[in-house]
Amino acid sequence: MQFITALAILAAEEEETGGGGAELVLPESSELIAGIIAFAIVFYFVWKWALPTINKTLAQRQAAIQGQMEDAEKAKAEAESLLADYRAQLAESKSEGNRIIEDARGTAEQLRAEIVAKAEADSEQIRAKARADAEAEVSRALSDARSQVGDISMDLAGKIVGESLDADAHEDLINRYLADLEKL
Repeated sequence: MQFITALAILAAEEEETGGGGAELVLPESSELIAGIIAFAIVFYFVWKWALPTINKTLAQRQAAIQGQMEDAEKAKAEAESLLADYRAQLAESKSEGNRIIEDARGTAEQLRAEIVAKAEADSEQIRAKARADAEAEVSRALSDARSQVGDISMDLAGKIVGESLDADAHEDLINRYLADLEKL
């Protein structure tokens, strides 16, 4: 605010002295020529040496950035390729795992079927042996019973008849008695 006030005071004084104030803004012509020459010399040196160096540095920087972007694109493409490979390997591993599980299930089912079949075969053999043993035991028991029944019936018949029977009559009597027992 003080600056504005000072400018207003200076402007008022200039009006009193009668100057337009242009001499305050414009430099002396010798100073103007020296300034133009100095600017031209500085511009020439900047244009001749500094500007090419700056352009070269900018070009190098642009090339480095472009190279980095290309490297980044290559790395991105490689990473995407690796990701696709990993996904393919993962899918292959999953399918291989599922196949192994299915093979194991099939093998387990086959083993179970074989074990059940063997157990059934063993069971049937045991049943057949038990039947054969039972039939043999029944046959042996019947044979023992015939022999004992024959002896008892001979003794009984001998006591009833009072005389001994011959072997053929005795055998015939036993067979008839056993036939009657089997019918019962």
